[in-house]
Amino acid sequence: MPATENTTMGILTSIIAAEDHEIEAIGESLHPLDEWSGIEMRDVDTAKIATLHSLLTGDLFDDAIARYEPVYVSAIEGALVLRLADEVMERLVELEEEPLDQVAAELAATEEFESENWGEEAIAAMLSELAELARLADSQGQALFVWMHPLRT
Repeated sequence: MPATENTTMGILTSIIAAEDHEIEAIGESLHPLDEWSGIEMRDVDTAKIATLHSLLTGDLFDDAIARYEPVYVSAIEGALVLRLADEVMERLVELEEEPLDQVAAELAATEEFESENWGEEAIAAMLSELAELARLADSQGQALFVWMHPLRT
């Protein structure tokens, strides 16, 4: 099991709109939302990101998860930074309310989300925020990065 999925600790996840050259700064930040536009969630791990990728793009889960190796690992803080695939960001930019609800229902039925009791409403709210963030990043020529930090719970 990858370190990002340790069951004795939770994960604090922020999805950030930023420039590619800011990857190291994102990884070393203790509170990236103080410095960049983004959203914060708990317990969104690499498997959930890959599941979202699969649903939005049609890629197989194994192919999707292979695309989410960390682009930066903070040796001091233990934070990981992933870069959301461009095609996922493009699909998020295009998401409208009706397809968003359909994607939320499909995500809620996946093992990664169902096993942790994520409801469709919570997933739809997260997708709506992600789509809004993707549109902001797209309008500013930025990418979306996933900052994950283990919580000591």
